[in-house]
Amino acid sequence: MPEDSRKRAARRLAIARGHLESIRRSLEDPNAYCVDVLRQIKAVQGALDGAASVVLRGHLEAHVATAATRGDEVELVEELMEVIKYA
Repeated sequence: MPEDSRKRAARRLAIARGHLESIRRSLEDPNAYCVDVLRQIKAVQGALDGAASVVLRGHLEAHVATAATRGDEVELVEELMEVIKYA
């Protein structure tokens, strides 16, 4: 994966970690408002989706675009289809 992609994905995951910690603290408060917790959960999901997009783009640029010249395009397609199945 390109270095730039790694750094951007790591940044998004750091954001998700911060949101998760905020959610955990909120749940310790008996007066936490459920909708606020749900908003934070959505923020984590958004950060994770963003990180996944960055990693996918890096994979496409670094590996898939050159698969035909290496001769492993079938394996790469199968691998991506397996990952996408769980998305």
